[in-house]
Amino acid sequence: MVREDDALEYHSSQPAGKISVTATKPCLTQRDLSLAYTPGVAVPCLKIHDDPDLVYKYTGKGNLVAVVTNGTAVLGLGNIGPAAGKPVMEGKAVLFKRFADIDVFDIELAANNAEDVIRACQMLEPTFGGINLEDIKAPECFEIEEKLRKSLRIPVFHDDQHGTAIIAGAAMLNGLELAGKTMAAARIVINGAGAAAVACARHFIRLGVTAENIIMCDSKGVLYEGRQEGMNPYKAMFARRTEARTLTEAMRDSDVFVGLSSANCVTPLMLKGMAANPLVLALSNPDPEIPYPDAVEARPDAIVATGRSDYPNQVNNVLGFPAIFRGALDARATTVTAEMMMAATQSLAELAKEDVPDSVCRIYGGEDLQFGRNYIIPKPFDPRVVLREAPAVVRAAMQSGVARVSVDLEEYGRRLENRLSAGTGVTRLLIRKARHKVCRVLFPEGDNPIVLRACRTVLDEGIATPVLLGNRAKIERLAAEVHLDTTKLEIATIDTHPRLPFYVEELYRMRQRKGITRVEAELALRNPNLFGAMMVHLDDADALVTGLSTHYPDTVRPLLQVIPLRPGVTRAAGVYLVIPSTRAKLYFLADCTVNIDPTAEELAEIALGAAETARRFDVEPRVAFLSYSSFGSSRHASSEKVRQAVQILKTKAPDLNADGEMQADTAVLPERLEGTYPFSTLKGGANVLIFPNLDSANIAYKLLSSLGGVQVVGPILTGPAKPVHVLQREASVADVVNLAALAAVEAQELTHSKSGAEARLMRRMLRGD
Repeated sequence: MVREDDALEYHSSQPAGKISVTATKPCLTQRDLSLAYTPGVAVPCLKIHDDPDLVYKYTGKGNLVAVVTNGTAVLGLGNIGPAAGKPVMEGKAVLFKRFADIDVFDIELAANNAEDVIRACQMLEPTFGGINLEDIKAPECFEIEEKLRKSLRIPVFHDDQHGTAIIAGAAMLNGLELAGKTMAAARIVINGAGAAAVACARHFIRLGVTAENIIMCDSKGVLYEGRQEGMNPYKAMFARRTEARTLTEAMRDSDVFVGLSSANCVTPLMLKGMAANPLVLALSNPDPEIPYPDAVEARPDAIVATGRSDYPNQVNNVLGFPAIFRGALDARATTVTAEMMMAATQSLAELAKEDVPDSVCRIYGGEDLQFGRNYIIPKPFDPRVVLREAPAVVRAAMQSGVARVSVDLEEYGRRLENRLSAGTGVTRLLIRKARHKVCRVLFPEGDNPIVLRACRTVLDEGIATPVLLGNRAKIERLAAEVHLDTTKLEIATIDTHPRLPFYVEELYRMRQRKGITRVEAELALRNPNLFGAMMVHLDDADALVTGLSTHYPDTVRPLLQVIPLRPGVTRAAGVYLVIPSTRAKLYFLADCTVNIDPTAEELAEIALGAAETARRFDVEPRVAFLSYSSFGSSRHASSEKVRQAVQILKTKAPDLNADGEMQADTAVLPERLEGTYPFSTLKGGANVLIFPNLDSANIAYKLLSSLGGVQVVGPILTGPAKPVHVLQREASVADVVNLAALAAVEAQELTHSKSGAEARLMRRMLRGD
C-alpha cells in the first residue's frame, strides 16, 4: 500500500523529482572543455551539416525519447493539466531508463487542441530519436498520432493505446490456447471505448480475431449499428449488428472479456453467463472491473488477468514500451509499424512458454512460474523480456522496410545483454527473495525513528516480521508518529522478557571461562545488542540488524561474543556491494569494516566470504587481490603478503576465478589486465576486490559512496554462523531496509541448509549408518 506521505516524500527528497541529466563525457580539464564546447564542438556540427545522419554518431539523439503530454487524460485523474501530469511523465522516464537504458526528456505542453500538439512534436523532431505520446484524451490522441506518423521520420508511439494492446494481445494468444479456443472463433467483449480499447480491438484483429466477433461497450452500453448517442468515427468502426444493448447481455456466451473501463462494473453473475473456460482480462487500474478473488470464485474455470501485481497474470505496459523503443531506436526505424507491434506481442507470448530461470522465480518469492493458467505472460522484472522483445522489434522493422540501418541480430543480442543485464534491480532482487518465507528480523534499536520508518517499508514489502527491542510504550508512541502499525510486528522488552533468566544462564555458560560472573552476565544483558544477539542465538529471532546509535566496533563486539563463527572460519569481515550507475556490473569490496591489518591467511578467508556474498546476489565471483604492485612489479612486505594470500586461496578453492596481486585499475579493466598481463588466470575483469588492509578498503568505499554515481549496500558481515549485520551510524532508511532483506534471505538459506542436514542425518539413521 502506498501512503500519501510516502509518495510526497519520495518525490520531494532532494534532488526533487525523479530524473536528472548526467554527462557522458568528462569535463575536468581545459582540454575537456575545449572538446565539449567551443572550439571543438564545431567539428561535429559541420560533419552533421554535411551528412544529417551523422547526428546519430556524434550526439545522443539515437538513445533519446521525448515523453509528450498535454495532461488531458492523466492516469485515472482526468484533465488535470500539463504541470500536474509532470510526475507521471518523469515516472515514465524512470521506467524507460530502468528497463531499457533509454534517456528521456519529459515534455509537458500547454496545448488544448490537437494541432498545437502536432506542431510542437514536429518542431522537436531534430532533437529526439523517438516520441512517446502519453495521457492525451481520445479522440484527439488518434488524430495526433496518425498525423505525426505521416509527417515525421522518427518512431511515434502512443503507449496508452498500443502498449496495452500489445501486452493484452500476448495474454489473449496464450489464454485462448490454454482454453482450447482459437483467435478466429473467439467471441470477445471489450468494455470501454477509449484509446486503449480501440487500439486493442485493432490489434486483436491483426492477431487473427474475426472483427465481427468483437462487441464493444462504453458507459452508455453496446456500440450497435444505428446508435447515435456518444458516438465518434473511431467508435463507429466497432458498431455491430446485435440485439445486445447492455454489458450483461453482451457478455452472455462470450469467450473473452477485456475490461478497459472502471472498477467493479462486472458482477460474478455476469461472469457466470460467459462460455466455458472464459478468458477474463480485467485491466482497469488500480482496481479491476471485478476483483480477482471474486472472478476466480465465480468462475473456477476462468483464466483471469488484471493490471495488479499482487495477483497472477499482470498485464503491465512496462512489458512493452521500453523494449519497443529500444528496438525502434537501435534499428533507427522511421515509424512503429503493425508488424513491429505484432512481433512484440508474439515474443512475449513465446517467452511465457519457456522455462523460467531460478533467478526470476527467486525475484518473485520462489513462486513456481511455468506456463499455465496462472502464468500466461512474463513477469515485468524478468530481464529476458527486453532481451527477447527488442530484437524481435528490430527484425520486424527491417522486414517491414522502416529500419534505416541493417542490424546483425546475433551480435545485437550480445550487445543488448551486456548493456542491460547487470546491476539493475539488485535491491529488488533481495526483497523478492526475502518474501519467499517471512522471517523475524530483530532490531535492538527499536525506538530509533529511522528503524521505525524502515520497518514500515519492511512490512509493506513483505520482507520480514520486525521484532523491535525496547520500551513498549515509547515504541508504540513513536511508531504512531510514523504511521507504523505495531499490531503487525513484535515488541520485546529486556526487563520483562520471559526468557531473561534463561538468557543470563546461557551467557554465563558461554563466557564463564572468559572472566564473566553470573551477576555480570545479568548486567551485560542490559546491552540491547547483546540481548538481541542472544535472541538470535537461541532462535527467538532469525536475524539481527543494528548499529545506528553506537560505533561500529562497540556494536560488532557483543554480537561476536554470542554468535559463533561458522565452522572453518576464524575471522568476521565486512563486505560492501557497490552498484555503479554507469556500468552494468556489481562490485564487492572487502574487508571494509573489521580487520585492521589482516594476515595472508586472513585475506584468503576474507576473499572466500566475499565470493560467497557475490553468489548470494547471483553473481559469479571473479576475485582480485589488490595492491600498489602488479604481479611482482614492486617488492615489499605488504605486496608479498598479498601474493601469499593468492596462493593460499588457490590451495583452498582451486576452482575460484582469482588472481593477484594487482593494482585496482588493472583489476577492473579487463582489456588492461588481459593486454598487459595475458598470463593472469583472472579473465573478464574482477568483481570481488580484496584490499590489503582496513585503511585502503574503508577509504575506497567511503570515497566511492561520497563522490556519487554509485549505490552502496552494506556493510554485509560475513563469518558469523547466524545472520547479524551492523549498519554505519549515518545509515538511511533504505540502508536499513536493504540489510534487513539480506538478513532475511540469509536466514532462509540457513533454515534450508539446517533442514537438509537434519534430513540427511535421518536417512543415515534409517540406514543404520
